[in-house]
Amino acid sequence: MIEDHLKDFLHFLIVEKGLADNTIISYKRDLNSYLNYLKNVEKIIDLNEVKRAQIIHFLGYLKEHGKSAKTLARHIASIRAFHQFLIREKIVGHDPTVHIESPQLERSLPKVLSMEEVETLLESPKLNSHFGYRDKAMLELLYATGMRVSELIGLNSGDVHLTMGFVRCIGKGNKERIIPLGTTAATVVQDYLDKARYKFLSGKQREDALFLNHHGKRLSRQGLWKILKKLVAEAGIQKELTPHTLRHSFATHLLENGADLRAVQEMLGHSDISTTQIYTHVTKTRLKEVYSKFHPRA
Repeated sequence: MIEDHLKDFLHFLIVEKGLADNTIISYKRDLNSYLNYLKNVEKIIDLNEVKRAQIIHFLGYLKEHGKSAKTLARHIASIRAFHQFLIREKIVGHDPTVHIESPQLERSLPKVLSMEEVETLLESPKLNSHFGYRDKAMLELLYATGMRVSELIGLNSGDVHLTMGFVRCIGKGNKERIIPLGTTAATVVQDYLDKARYKFLSGKQREDALFLNHHGKRLSRQGLWKILKKLVAEAGIQKELTPHTLRHSFATHLLENGADLRAVQEMLGHSDISTTQIYTHVTKTRLKEVYSKFHPRA
């Protein structure tokens, strides 16, 4: 019975909320852990019996097993969303998550590349094969638009409007946004379309995806990450990168050069400006570094 409620909740997240597959998997994992605890430790088989105390006990159990504050906060968010869904569906009559606070998280600053490092990385693909044209187009597009990796690999050929200078992408929550595209990136993507993309396709094979793997199918997130790591190594960049490093660098460099925070928020697809404000802290940190390095009395 409890398992059926979980299935209904996950279906709700997919159909009505339009959440990404990775987010659904995360909810499912967190809630399976929670429901197994209720069943096996607290001996609860009816969700109406769940009280705040049981949830506190579960969080304590996670903490005892070495889970981080970030993991605890994620579990709380999953549990709260689940119980609010149960109330909305009139499955339970109360919300035991009321007054349960998430632990304070230290917000780590995103790692960014300097403009010189970005230039080096963008020049690293060798244009002696169709793979090089593809890789260069992907890098240029990531840095030119600040798109998430998942958004980039989700692009179809019809989503890039090169003569008009914009790209259309579908972000979190299935929200569409339009991002301006500079002439440099537009030229590189056009070169990929003209000189290389067709070489990934065999015969009469058709594929809408903009970026393709060697089988002529849509490139996966893992495939892109592998390519990026290889190019970073070839460029001789020593910094530890994540799939979103170019996105972070895009936002930071725009703000450093005087871009409006609201405009950056819109281009990144952040629903809350507080998420975008993390980049203002990055720029302040970098200014301090420059001051310390170059001011004679620093």
